[in-house]
Amino acid sequence: MKNIDRRQWLKSVSLAGTAAFLIPNQTFSMEVPIHRLGDDKIRLTSNENPYGPSKKVRTAITDAFDIACRYPSINLRPLVDAIAEKEGVSKDHIVVTGGSTEGLKAAGMTYGLEGNEIVAADPTFQAMLRYAENIGSYVHRVPLNENMEHDLDAMAARVTSKTGLIFICNPNNPTGTLLDKNKLRDFCNSFEKRTVVFSDEAYYDYITDPDYPSMVELVKEGKNVIVSKTFSKVYGLAGIRIGYLIARPDIAVRLKKSIMAMTNVLAIAAAEEALKDDEFYKFSIAKNAEGKENMYKTLDDIGLDYIKSHTNFVFFQSGRHINDLSEAMAKKGVLIGRPFPPLYNWARISTGTTEEVNAFCNALKSVYS
Repeated sequence: MKNIDRRQWLKSVSLAGTAAFLIPNQTFSMEVPIHRLGDDKIRLTSNENPYGPSKKVRTAITDAFDIACRYPSINLRPLVDAIAEKEGVSKDHIVVTGGSTEGLKAAGMTYGLEGNEIVAADPTFQAMLRYAENIGSYVHRVPLNENMEHDLDAMAARVTSKTGLIFICNPNNPTGTLLDKNKLRDFCNSFEKRTVVFSDEAYYDYITDPDYPSMVELVKEGKNVIVSKTFSKVYGLAGIRIGYLIARPDIAVRLKKSIMAMTNVLAIAAAEEALKDDEFYKFSIAKNAEGKENMYKTLDDIGLDYIKSHTNFVFFQSGRHINDLSEAMAKKGVLIGRPFPPLYNWARISTGTTEEVNAFCNALKSVYS
């Protein structure tokens, strides 16, 4: 199924709710085990998809053990072709990475060296920024605006001749906010002439507006824009570590020089099959929407403010320090997101399985009772 079809389907989910889309997939929740990591606590901390990998992907991974003795370069080619077709670009635009985090770090290294600086929102996803700082780059962290969105005007004011890259995480992690599509496009078009603009679209699949553009459209126009995407979220492959960058071919060549970990044949097989598994894709989107609605209702019942999310997590105003809330929730058997300074009275909760979300809601009600 091509990307435009998925966007149209997402609009249907937004308008009609999730129930109709869950009927053909009822077996998923029973067939896919719920994973615990040793202490039997529910982990809603890292924006993972607990339903993945899908059964088809698990079979593909198992089958790929037959070629696990081989280096991945040859097996990578069909996946690159599939990604290129999905994104509507040539294969020369694609850089496959060990999770999108490796792509972020590769870009931070490529454009943060030799005295170059990076401009980014604060708080936002930190992988690129911390890596760039470790290699000597200076990062301008620009506070979010009053709507918890990237303050594009303030970010623009920080751009100088030393700016090697502007980092935009959209939808943003940890707030779940989505930039106005026209403002985002105008911003990218304005500043790509002066520097490179990086659009982290790890949560793009969860956007329900079928007309919301990926900045891949600007890549197609030959702009100085890099887009990152991942198989960790909607496809449920966070532990497999595979993602990709889309960039103009000459930029892709530069980025490939900074790739170190790369990926492996099992991850390649998983990603290739995941792109074909539209049933699981739709199931994941629907269950995520269902989970968020359950969380919203609970937060409304308690009287806690929150941001309507365009991701697979919810960011809400806790009214108490996040460390205190985390400790109280852990005693109830539920682990929640880490602190995101300076927003210490806010909490990020990942959507889990239906069972896990229900457990979170009950625990939160108990803590606030």
